[in-house]
Order: sequence, then structure tokens, then C-alpha cells
Amino acid sequence: MHHGDDTRPERMRSADGQGNGGSWRRWVAPFVGFAALLWFLIRVLPKPSRASYPCQRAAFPLAAGFVVWLAGVAGSFALLRGARRSFARSAHAAGVLCAAAGIAALWCLFGTNGPELVLGEAHAVNAPIGTGRGIHPGRVVWVHDPGATNWEGPGNERWWEGDHTDQAAVDRMLSRALCALTGERGDGAAWDKLFRHHNKERGKGDAPYKPGEKIVIKVNFVGLIWREGGVDETTYKLKEWRENYMNTSPQAIIALMRQLTAAGVAEADLTLCDCLAYLADEYYAILSAAFPKARYVDHTGRDGRTAAKDSTEPLYWSCRPEGRRQDYVPTCFAEAEYVINLANLKAHTAAGVTLCAKNHCGSFVRWPVQEGYFDMHPSAFAAGEGKYRMLVDLMGHAHLGGKTVLCLLDGLYSGKHPIDRAPSKWRSAPFDGDWTSSLFASQDPVAIDSVGLDFLRAEWSDFPHKSGADDYLHEAALA
Repeated sequence: MHHGDDTRPERMRSADGQGNGGSWRRWVAPFVGFAALLWFLIRVLPKPSRASYPCQRAAFPLAAGFVVWLAGVAGSFALLRGARRSFARSAHAAGVLCAAAGIAALWCLFGTNGPELVLGEAHAVNAPIGTGRGIHPGRVVWVHDPGATNWEGPGNERWWEGDHTDQAAVDRMLSRALCALTGERGDGAAWDKLFRHHNKERGKGDAPYKPGEKIVIKVNFVGLIWREGGVDETTYKLKEWRENYMNTSPQAIIALMRQLTAAGVAEADLTLCDCLAYLADEYYAILSAAFPKARYVDHTGRDGRTAAKDSTEPLYWSCRPEGRRQDYVPTCFAEAEYVINLANLKAHTAAGVTLCAKNHCGSFVRWPVQEGYFDMHPSAFAAGEGKYRMLVDLMGHAHLGGKTVLCLLDGLYSGKHPIDRAPSKWRSAPFDGDWTSSLFASQDPVAIDSVGLDFLRAEWSDFPHKSGADDYLHEAALA
């Protein structure tokens, strides 16, 4: 599995040689901290148990930093007021001390950039490791079509509605990606080649897809996680603050399901799954109207959905956690013959990036940090190299990564999880202030996440560069 990281692009540096996080960070940081504090208070005060949620654990250090910063500002001005009073009383020595202390404190708060995110060291350019996978080993296809997206941004309805994301354009993007990935001229031939190659790799011989074989499409609906409150538990409607979050788009899902049914897969043999999510009515209405016979698996299984349930197939963590409840693969994965990983192109404040590998954090019936279970997040968030990464266990599991016939990244819209409520336009070329409007495809899970990481690092100089963000890729490539 090939993986090589380029150094930070020159376009990410200012004229004085500093990164994008230079002089403006000291002014932006308080606003980010204030927003994190508000977010933390709004979510945690009504329900204190939410403090253990990954998004709150990511927000808390920013919020705490803002509180400390605010206390420092208040203390500095208190010292300066004390200096003025001392000078008024002719207590010059005390006045000088207070003034010096106040000015020094303000300099520390505003005159320096403060601590920065710990960035990982760049790896050598074009120094791949591991062995590439696929018909054309290590191949990753990128399709970019600015015409697929025309959303004007927040306040202009929702990006995933048909008026703002062109279904026909997304259909064409996926067709181009499949043909380029396999080297075939037609979609049907491309799918046949994918299935045959996958079956040969699994020791099943040169076998095509057989009618009746089940396929799970693992999407990323992290914005709809049942414990996060983005979907009303009673009405199953999206709440306003989650309406434009960067979930896997209905258009990418429909394009994929159209491809599969045209290739001979019965609609009833398709399962769309995110075990941790409430499949909100707005999404379900679009998808079920297009494919009413498909199975839609979510956390609770209400109103036409199917509830995620554990199978008897165990999932063991190679770190051998002691005193933890046993994890099991969900039934829909255990019963399926194939898996398609349809993830998103997103940065992540704690893990650095969230791509195809991290998409499988939603391939469990339980919550990742639920009491009594192995907590998957610390190994994903830890800085540094050469550490245990649970993502590699998921990538290599027989019923998850082992059954994956195709990896896709929905990059129509991109953003940063969990701090962005809506996607953001990219400044880097060729996007030039527009939406990413992209789709990535590969048979190689390491290669596609490596490419996704490179794109995210080219656009942003913060979270994707976090130390350890690519450690799971190195470990998986050498596994």
C-alpha cells in the first residue's frame, strides 16, 4: 500500500516565511475559544453526561484556554488600574510595578502567537511504503466537477437539496471514476472487473457477482449520531444547527446505488448503514423514494429503517484491552458478501483527518466510548508515531476491510469535524474559492486515505498536520 507525504506547500506560507497560522492567530483564537465555550455550555449543562462525547472533549481545551485568556486580560487591566491609582497617590514604586506587570501580561496575551498545534514532521517526498492493492495497484482516481455544486452557502437552504447538488453531474462523476479506476470503458464492465478481482484476492477464484449476494454501503452520518442531539428523537427531523453538516451526500449515495442496480444487484440486497446515527427523515425521504426496497440500517430502526444489531462474529482489538465488554460485528456486515466504504473528505480536530478508515467507527452498534467497552478514540487521537492505532484493526478485520470491494470519498463539500456546522469553500487550486466538488475512488484503503490526507494538508495548515495523523497509514501499509 503506497504512502508518501509531501512537505508543506509553499502556497501555505506567507511572504515572511511564516505559516498561515501567523499573526492573525492571536486575534482569531479568542473567538474560537469563545465559540467552543458557548458550544460546551449549551450542550453539557442540560445533560452533563455529554461531557464525555468526543466533540465535547475536543471543545473543552479550547473553552478552558479561552477562560484562562479572559482571566489574564481581566487581571492585566486590573493591574493597570492599580498602577493609575498608585501614581495618583504618589506611590510611584508600586505604580511602576503594577504597570510593568500589566504590560508584561498583555504582551504575553497579545504579543506572541502562543502555543501551536504540534505538527508532525514531513516525510520524504515520493517514498512509498508497503504494497499497493487493486487491479492497478495503489491507484486512486480523483474526479473534479465544479458544476456538480451550486450552493450559495449557509442561509440558502441546504447544500444536499436537489437544487444545490446536481444528481446527474454526480452520476457522471462516479461513472468516470469507476472506468478510470478499472481501465474499462463501460460501467458494467468496470463493476464486473472489481468483483472478480476482489473475489480472487479473497481466494474465491475468478468469480463474478452472484445474484442474491448482499452488499453493505457504509456511509458517514456522523452529523446524525444519536447521542449528539442533531436529530430530534421524537420527530426524526434534523435540528437547525445540523442541517448543513458534511454528511455523506444523498447524491453520492444514489449515484452508487444506481450503479449497483444497473450492474445486476437487486435493490433488496443493498443495505445502507451507519449504526451510530439516526437516519433523519430529510435524508431518508430522498433515499427511500429512489430505492424503496433497499434496507436502511440506523441506531433505532424506526419508521421503515432497520435497527442495527450485533451478530455473533467477534471483533478483537490487537491491543488486548483488559476488563472490557466484547465487541461484535453488526449483523448487516456479517451477512454481507461485500462492503463499499463511502466516506467523506474531512479534517478532524482531534484525529487530524476522518476518511475511509475512521468511517468504520460507525460500524458498531455501541457508542465508541460507551461505558464498559474499549474506548477507540485515544488511539486515534494520540500524537506521535509508532503507536497502537485501532483504525488498523478495523481496516484489517475480515468482515469490514476484508470485505471492502471499493473505497470512495465523497468530496462534494468538505469541512472540519466537529467544529464546522457547514462545509467551507477551499482557497487552494484548482478550487480557488469554490466548493471541493470532488469524488475519489480506489481499491486500496491506504492509498485513498493518503491522497485525502494530502488534499486536506494542502488546504489547511492546522489539524491535518497534527502529529500522528498519518501514523495509522504507515502501520496499515506495513501490516
